Amino acid sequence: MPFRYAKKPAIALLAAALLLNAPAALAAPQELSLQDSIAAAVANNPALKMAAADKDRAAYGVDEAKAGRWPTLSLGSTYSRQPATDYSPDSDGVNNSLRLNWQLYNGGRTEGLVDQAEEGLTSAALGVDKAEQQVRLDAAAGYYGVLQTKNLVTVNEEAVKNLQEHLKTAQEKFAAGLVAKADVLRSQVELANAQQNLIKSQNNYDLAVASLKNVMSIDPDSDIVLTDALKYEKYDKSLDDSIAQAHASRPEVAQAQAAVNMAKSGVQVAESGKLPTLTFGASKGWSDLALPENGGDWSVSLGASWNVFDAGVTNAKVRQADSGLAKAQEQARQTTDGVDLEVRQQYLSAQEAEKRLGTTDVAVNQAAEDLSIAREKYNAGVGTNIDVIDAQLALAQARTNYYQALYDYNVSKAKLVKATGLRVGE
Repeated sequence: MPFRYAKKPAIALLAAALLLNAPAALAAPQELSLQDSIAAAVANNPALKMAAADKDRAAYGVDEAKAGRWPTLSLGSTYSRQPATDYSPDSDGVNNSLRLNWQLYNGGRTEGLVDQAEEGLTSAALGVDKAEQQVRLDAAAGYYGVLQTKNLVTVNEEAVKNLQEHLKTAQEKFAAGLVAKADVLRSQVELANAQQNLIKSQNNYDLAVASLKNVMSIDPDSDIVLTDALKYEKYDKSLDDSIAQAHASRPEVAQAQAAVNMAKSGVQVAESGKLPTLTFGASKGWSDLALPENGGDWSVSLGASWNVFDAGVTNAKVRQADSGLAKAQEQARQTTDGVDLEVRQQYLSAQEAEKRLGTTDVAVNQAAEDLSIAREKYNAGVGTNIDVIDAQLALAQARTNYYQALYDYNVSKAKLVKATGLRVGE
């Protein structure tokens, strides 16, 4: 009796805990389309946020460079104390100064630095586009990976089911004395192998889901369900059109051109050392702690300087800048060639997967028919156990090949879209 009463508080606490956790337990899994997954990745991915921070930093660099166009104003104050001597008493004082300095002309150096900073901002903005394109591709590839591994789980589940049915048939025929025990043993071995493949495919599916969640930067313990399916949608652009699109849209191509423009501005900055500078200055000094009551006298100056000889330093800088320009131009050409190659590779990969789709689709139908015939012959006693097992393995392989080709096509197509500079999923 005391034991029964002692259990009631524990049961009540357990019931309360279950009620508190009921919303979480009953919460429906999050349904995600391909567009949803890409949007989540774009919104949350750290790589894209880092690229945006680089863009902000480049914008501040432009502000810094433009500040060279304007005057600077500085206020200084110095306190001094003179100890007493045999000839003078203690004395102290404050000397103040207000100075304005404005470099009116410096041979184009400031404008060159501004141009460089603006090209850097352009490159950083293109870097954001580049990062987003990569994130969108990673999300799409991750999404397709989940669908692919899920399809392979289905293939292996069907293989296990078919082999279980065949094992049952073999056991019944053995019990009736119609087949040797070897049929049963071989069927058991093939079933065990299929179960191993199913376990591996289920683990691959779990890994693919975890990878997709990582790309989207969402809770790895969240429950998600993908609503889209792997399907075939033809890529309708020619190779030449795809390459032309890449030249016009790829951020890397535009970044390479921005690097060339920055190098040209670097040459301008270096050559500014050959030209004179013109500076306007103004200053005011006083010895009180407070500002003077009247404007007083200002000291105003206009100075020009020209470094006629600097032991070849400027010429060396110009040559360095010229070399940097030549390098940037070659890198731009290399970038364009690399883009062309990437587009061509992905275009050919998509075509190859597209061709495999046609042949594997036919192979699946043929393998399914072959399995049906092998079963009927075995049940009728005119076929062998090996024929059924081989037909089952051929069907599983044909289905695997079909889904692999479908996955390869969708991934190659997504990579091709990204290679042309367009956004995957749009």
